[in-house]
Amino acid sequence: MSYIIRLIKRAQKGNEKAFLKLFQMYEADIYRMAFIYLKNEEEALDIVQETAYKAFDKIENLKEPAYIKTWLIKIAISSSLNRLKKLEKIVPVQNEYIDSIQFEQVDPTVKVLLRQILEELTSDEKGIVILKYYEGYTFQEIADTLQIPLGTVKSILYRALKKLRVQVEEADFYG
Repeated sequence: MSYIIRLIKRAQKGNEKAFLKLFQMYEADIYRMAFIYLKNEEEALDIVQETAYKAFDKIENLKEPAYIKTWLIKIAISSSLNRLKKLEKIVPVQNEYIDSIQFEQVDPTVKVLLRQILEELTSDEKGIVILKYYEGYTFQEIADTLQIPLGTVKSILYRALKKLRVQVEEADFYG
C-alpha cells in the first residue's frame, strides 16, 4: 500500500508516469464497470480514457489515498451514466426493425421499395418517421421521448418526408 501512496503523492504533483502506473493498476476494473453499464466494448473503452483524463486532471482533490480505486470507479460510473443519457437521445433503427414493419395488404415489390426508400434517410429521420407513422406517436410524444424541441421534431420529419417524396418520384413509384 505504501507503494500506491507514493505513486499517488507523485501523481498529485503532476508526475504523469506515476499517474500512468497507478491508473494501469485499476484500468481493467474501470473497463469492467463501464462495460456493465454500457454493454458496448467501444463505449467502455472511451469511458476508460475519459476516466483517465478526468482523474489526472483532478487527482490533487483525492484526499484519502486508500480510496483511489473507489474514487476511480466513481468517476467511471458517473461518466458511464452521462454517456447513457446521451445515448438514450439517439433512437437507433435497426434493419430488423424496418423488416418487421407491417405494410398492410401491400404488394411485395412495393414493400421492398418502401424499405429501400426508408434506408435512404438518416438515423434521426428514420427514427422520427417510424415513431410518427408506424408507432403512432404524436409530435409532442416524439419530442418528449427524444428530449429534443418540438420544432426540431417537425423540421426533421418534414425534411425526411421531402426526401421520401423525391425518392418515390425517382423510383417512379406511382408509374
